[in-house]
Amino acid sequence: MPRIAVVGGGIAGVTLAWRLCESIRGTAVHLYTGEPYRRADASAASGGLTRAFEPDPDLCMEAAASLAELQSDPVLQAWASYRETGSVYLMPALGRDTAELVDAVRSRIPGSVELLDAGRLTARGAFRDLPEGSVAVVERRAGYVSPNALRDKLLVELARSGVFVVDGRIETVTREGEVHPVGGPPARFDVVVVAAGAWTRTLLARTGLPDGGLRTKTIQYVLTPSGPGGPGAFVDETTGLYGRPYADGRMLLGLPTDRWDVPPGAAVADPALTTRILDTARARIGHGPPGGRTGGDAEVTAVAAVECYHATGALSLRPLAQGIYTFTGGSGGAGKTVLAASRTAARSLVRTLR
Repeated sequence: MPRIAVVGGGIAGVTLAWRLCESIRGTAVHLYTGEPYRRADASAASGGLTRAFEPDPDLCMEAAASLAELQSDPVLQAWASYRETGSVYLMPALGRDTAELVDAVRSRIPGSVELLDAGRLTARGAFRDLPEGSVAVVERRAGYVSPNALRDKLLVELARSGVFVVDGRIETVTREGEVHPVGGPPARFDVVVVAAGAWTRTLLARTGLPDGGLRTKTIQYVLTPSGPGGPGAFVDETTGLYGRPYADGRMLLGLPTDRWDVPPGAAVADPALTTRILDTARARIGHGPPGGRTGGDAEVTAVAAVECYHATGALSLRPLAQGIYTFTGGSGGAGKTVLAASRTAARSLVRTLR
């Protein structure tokens, strides 16, 4: 009977183990969760915005497939704490390729998508001072999930399904398919998938395995009090700003960072970036803390985490050596594509075992 180990208890690793249980009956699947680091990982910090449209064709198809599955499964919605809020994806211009992607999303999720030019979007009242020629993809059925909630629910389901869920850190993974837990005996597997997020490169380097081009990077956002009439979930390519409604009457707002190769678990919020996020939000959507206060105020909470990135920006299965793979590199937005990406990865692994 073939044995598969998934190393990593983030949303990617847990969802992949779940898909494997669906695909391979009787196969011994072991999931190493990586506790205690799991509670400080990017799945715990993720903003959870989920929509169908992406400007990259491959990511768009996976995001659309993931949202379509989520929309069709009330149980999965409950597990993921899904909330439909709608979303806006604002771009400097509409090209032919983008229009084709919009049509593809419309065919996958009928009635969800419309295109608005800058004037029509501004007239709705949530955005201001938009660049001339900019266009927005507006999705009625987009929303957000909690990757952390979905991960925790799937861990329970995996244990019920007979998966060997092993807490604790992993010291090394070898080319021979051995997984060495810290303080425990090693175990050998036919296939090992390292889905340890920001810890993936460090884990592979200990035994000289290649990392497949993976890098770490800090993600950072702020939580602020939200007012009435906000923009809902959005991404603004013209400024880099993104945001969505959060729990307890708050708004999540963020900007991309350029802090690369940060050690996992070592993310520290940058006060200057917090200020830039708040200033950009005030200029673009008229949103800011009461009285114009910024990062040092108790009304504002800055959240930082380290995520694993790949040049493609995609969460996908990547072979490193015979029987050794990675499943990470989702560029901080894997929550949008993880359902489809994990299904594709599981099917690929099944084929290797036949």
